[in-house]
Amino acid sequence: MSTMSQLQERILQFRKMAHDDPDNELGHFRLGQLLIEAGQHDEAAKAFERTLELSPQFSKVYHLLALSLLKLNREKEATDVLQKGFAVADERGDNMPRDDMAQLLKQLGKPVPESSKAAAAGPGSGFRCQRPGCMAGKQARQLPKAPMNDEMGQRIFESVCADCWMDWLRNYSIKVINELRLDLSSERGQEEYDRYMREYLGLE
Repeated sequence: MSTMSQLQERILQFRKMAHDDPDNELGHFRLGQLLIEAGQHDEAAKAFERTLELSPQFSKVYHLLALSLLKLNREKEATDVLQKGFAVADERGDNMPRDDMAQLLKQLGKPVPESSKAAAAGPGSGFRCQRPGCMAGKQARQLPKAPMNDEMGQRIFESVCADCWMDWLRNYSIKVINELRLDLSSERGQEEYDRYMREYLGLE
């Protein structure tokens, strides 16, 4: 299968997931990412807007939404999104998306908001969850041990908080299995399941 038709197949999968479960921010987020890849910026922007309705603390989405809006020559909206996203990322301590948005604002010749957190980081757990959209912020708790006895289990232990892992296990993994009708006894079904897990946990 060509790369392009693989991309279209994935877009269809996530379009179905977003349609069947309209409150699943992961479905809308991944759909938006894939639509950007396919150059479909108008629809990508709509997918990211829906993601932010469901999860307004998902700081990386503001950056991607702004990129889509710029491709559509909607600079004023993109600037508003970047300034709002900068504040959200700054508040959560999401330094990478915050710095990406600051960089884009500078390129557009727009003012970059002041960082309120750079100097004054309050107390936290010390563990930093790497999953995009993690709601725990500085209160993220590390898992007591690796959830699987392999390299992936170790990566999850080192970079994903306990809340995000339990959210995957109890909620999203079930949605993925049901909506995509995955047969986990087959090699293809297990591969698909693992791929969705990596995407959800930000380990791709």
